[in-house]
Amino acid sequence: MTTVPHTENSEHHSTLETIRQQRIDQLSHWEREVGVTPYPYRFEKTHSNIELQTQFCDLADGVETEIVVRVAGRVMAIRNTGMFMDCHDPSGKIQLFSHKESLDEACLPLLKLFDLGDIVGAEGTVRRTPRGELSVRVKKVELLSKSLLPLPEKYHGLTDVEIRYRQRYLDLIMNPDTRDTLVKRSKIVSSVRDFLIARDFLEVETPILQHQAGGASAKPFHTHHNALDMDMVLRIAPELYLKRLVVGGLSEKVFELNRNFRNEGISPRHNPEFTMMEVYQAYADYTDMMTLTEELFAHVAQTVLGTTQVAYGDTVLDFTPPWPRRTMAEMVFEATGVDFMAITNDEEARTQGAALGVHVRDFDGWGHVLEQVFEEKVEQTLIQPIHITDYPVEISPLAKVHRSNPRLTERFETRVNGWEVANAFSELNNPLDQRQRFEAQIAERDAGNDEAHHLDEDYITALEYGLPPTGGLGVGIDRLVMLLTNSTNIRDVIAFPTLKPR
Repeated sequence: MTTVPHTENSEHHSTLETIRQQRIDQLSHWEREVGVTPYPYRFEKTHSNIELQTQFCDLADGVETEIVVRVAGRVMAIRNTGMFMDCHDPSGKIQLFSHKESLDEACLPLLKLFDLGDIVGAEGTVRRTPRGELSVRVKKVELLSKSLLPLPEKYHGLTDVEIRYRQRYLDLIMNPDTRDTLVKRSKIVSSVRDFLIARDFLEVETPILQHQAGGASAKPFHTHHNALDMDMVLRIAPELYLKRLVVGGLSEKVFELNRNFRNEGISPRHNPEFTMMEVYQAYADYTDMMTLTEELFAHVAQTVLGTTQVAYGDTVLDFTPPWPRRTMAEMVFEATGVDFMAITNDEEARTQGAALGVHVRDFDGWGHVLEQVFEEKVEQTLIQPIHITDYPVEISPLAKVHRSNPRLTERFETRVNGWEVANAFSELNNPLDQRQRFEAQIAERDAGNDEAHHLDEDYITALEYGLPPTGGLGVGIDRLVMLLTNSTNIRDVIAFPTLKPR
C-alpha cells in the first residue's frame, strides 16, 4: 500500500511516487552494497545541538578542538555532495563537515546516498569554520532512519494550511514557528500547574466518560459502553465532579487540567476537543477568583515570555494586575443606552433586544436577552484584560445568587482581545436552590434550548451533605496559549486539531 500523502494534483502525486520508489530501491543498496541497516535500533548522543552552541559559543573562528562529540538529527541541507550537511534536532542546527581526510574510509560511500529528510548520527570533533559556523568535523556517520518522501521546498517552508494541520509532523519539520508555539504551549501548561501547586492546590482527575453531561451549557458527544450496555457522554466540563471532591474533604483546594468535548461548531476560537483548567477553593468567593485569575495570567506570561506586556497582532496586552471589574448590565448600558436593570419583565427585554438588532428567541428571558446584547454589542470591544461581573441567574445555574440583587449571580467572565478566557463563580452550595435551578433548566430544554443543563440527582445529594462556601474558576488553556503565542487560530496551538476527513 502506498504511503504517499493524498493530493488532488496527479502530476505531483506521480512525482512523489517516483521519488519514494527510488528511495525504497536505495534501501536494498544500503543493506546489500554498503552492508548497513537503514533503520538501526539506537544511537548514543552526547550533546543536543543547542548544548554545543552554548558550550562553544566563545570558540574563535577557524579554531578546531580535540573534543569528540556525538550528535544526531534530521538532514535539512546538503552541499558539496554531502561534505557539508545541516543537521537539525529539536533544539537547533549544527553543521556536519565530512572531509575525506578525517572521515572513516568506510563512511565515504554513504555521503552520496544521503537525502534531505534522512535522520543521521555523527561522531567527530568540534570546530568553528573560518566563516564562523560551528561544526562537527565528522569521523564517523551513519544513517539512523531513511526518509522515503521528499521534504517541501526549503526556502518557502510548508505554507499549505490544509497540509500543515493534517500532517502536523511535516509542519513541525519545516516550520520553526510551529515548533516554538507548541513548545510554549507545554511551558504554559507547566507554568499553570506550578502556580497552583505552589499555592497548595491539589491536582486531581475526574471522569471523561459520564452518565450525563453537566457543568456547562453545551451539547455532548454520545457513546456507548458495550459491556454494560449503557449509553454515556464525553465530559463537557469537570465542575460537578470537582465540587464533589470538595464536599468529601479531599482538599480545600483542588484543580484539574482536563480535556473537554463539546459537540459544537468549529471556528478560529473553537475546537470540539479542548483543554480547560478548573480550580475550586473552599471558603472563597468570586472576588478571590478574580485575584487568582489575574495572578495566574501574570505569572504565566512572566514565566514563559519574561514580561506581562504581551504583543498580540498590532496590540500590546497588559496582564499586569489588577484588571478592571465591570458589570454586564453597565457595559451594555454604555454601549447601547438601554438600562436592562430597569427592565422588569421578559417580554420587554425581548422587545428591547429586537430593537437593538439582536437575535432573540421566543423562550429567551430577561437574562438571556441581556447576554445576547452583551455578546453582540460589547464583547468585541473588550481588548485589554477585564472581568465582566454579575451575570443573570437564568444563564448561571451553578452560581450563587448575588448577595445584593436576586436577579443576578456572583459570576464573572474574563475577556481579553474580545474573547472569553475565564469563567468563575461564587459556587452555588444550597441544594434546594440548586434543584430549582436545574428544574428551570429542564423547562428551558423543553422550550427548545438543547444546551440547557440536565438535573443531576447525585450532585444534589452531594450538596445535601454540605459544600462549604467555595469559589470556582475555569480557564481556557487553548485561548490562553493563543494570546501568549500571537496565534489567530486555535488550530495553530493544538498539535492535532479536529478536521473533517477528506
